[in-house]
Amino acid sequence: MAFLQQGQGLIGIALILLLAWGISENRGAMPGWKWITGALAMQIGMALAFVRIPVIWRAVGVINHGVEAIEKATLAGSSYMFGYLGGAELPFALKPGAAPPTVIAFQILPLIIVFSALTALFWHWGLLRWLVNGLSWVLRRTLGVTGVVGLNAGANIFLGVVEAPLIVRTYCATMSRAELFAVMVLSMANISGALLVLYATTLSPVLPDAVGHMIVASFLSLPAAILIARMMVPGNAAEPDSGEIEPEVHYDGTMDAILRGTMEGVQLVLAVIGIIIVIFALVNLSDQILANLPLVDGAPITLKRTFGWLFAPVMWAIGVPWDQAPAAGSLMGTKTILNEYVAYLEFAKLPLGTFSARSQLIVTYALCSVANLASVGLLVTTISTLAPNRRREAAQLGMKSWIAGNLASAMCGAVIGLVTPL
Repeated sequence: MAFLQQGQGLIGIALILLLAWGISENRGAMPGWKWITGALAMQIGMALAFVRIPVIWRAVGVINHGVEAIEKATLAGSSYMFGYLGGAELPFALKPGAAPPTVIAFQILPLIIVFSALTALFWHWGLLRWLVNGLSWVLRRTLGVTGVVGLNAGANIFLGVVEAPLIVRTYCATMSRAELFAVMVLSMANISGALLVLYATTLSPVLPDAVGHMIVASFLSLPAAILIARMMVPGNAAEPDSGEIEPEVHYDGTMDAILRGTMEGVQLVLAVIGIIIVIFALVNLSDQILANLPLVDGAPITLKRTFGWLFAPVMWAIGVPWDQAPAAGSLMGTKTILNEYVAYLEFAKLPLGTFSARSQLIVTYALCSVANLASVGLLVTTISTLAPNRRREAAQLGMKSWIAGNLASAMCGAVIGLVTPL
């Protein structure tokens, strides 16, 4: 029985591949099963290496310490600017047993600004460019992706849904349809470095080593996204490879990198604040409307319960036990339709014992992408701005990339469930 539950995620992987095959634009041009099996083996091998080999997990833990240092440094800046709302010492005594207030906008979201500035700085100094080029080289040699797709894939580990396509902006007008779709899916199936820190900080009270798991999820998403993208929009095998290309983001100096990175982080923080306010308002409005319907099991119908019913089978298929699937389905529905950060906020508020340790990881990895409806608009607008001649094509591929991004992140959840002991 335990063996069957351990391998439950294979059902989800099979269904994901079947769905990608079913909605493929050209089933006759799809990659062979040998390549598909190799891409899956690459994901499982990476998951085993990250999670089961102590020396590699310790290396990931070093990054976790770095993030803790960034959190501490950010708190110094936010507490200076916002006082006790930003984390400084409280000017009043708390009631017995009360916890210090956590103001998300002033204590957590500033991490995005600091990390965005550091990302731009490390890019200018060449460290991130070296890492991105290294990842591109590995993906070209293992999965046979073109240079433009490989470079964009490497950039998606660190950059967001809007910034990553800028790395290959010159090629957006001339890349093939399959390459364009792969670029869009890679953006949808991952999160930026700044959001990684934000989400990990949100989950850290309930998930040990949250930063490490977010990093692993980001790496696992690369072969998953490439696999799903190639199955859904296979392209033409005769299309020429763009070859090795160089990133196209440049800064005029260290101070220019810091300033531009900071301003990009501020814009992202404002966007996150706006999205969270609107989404919580829309959810509340939906719940008010649904409250007029008859009760189900003695409780009113809510958007959260509806998502739980709809997505519970999906979460069961990727490895979550059935008694925990409704709660997991609610989070997956929130992430897919609304926003992944809202889903992580809800995740962090769940009562202890809602999920087993293994289910926690499956849900964490399955939620770790920006594939939501708002991101479709951002991505299509970005591609259309970079290549006006591809506006119609980008719009056609927008919803497909949303589906593919969610399939890829769900596959990451299934894979981590396969390698995590019960």
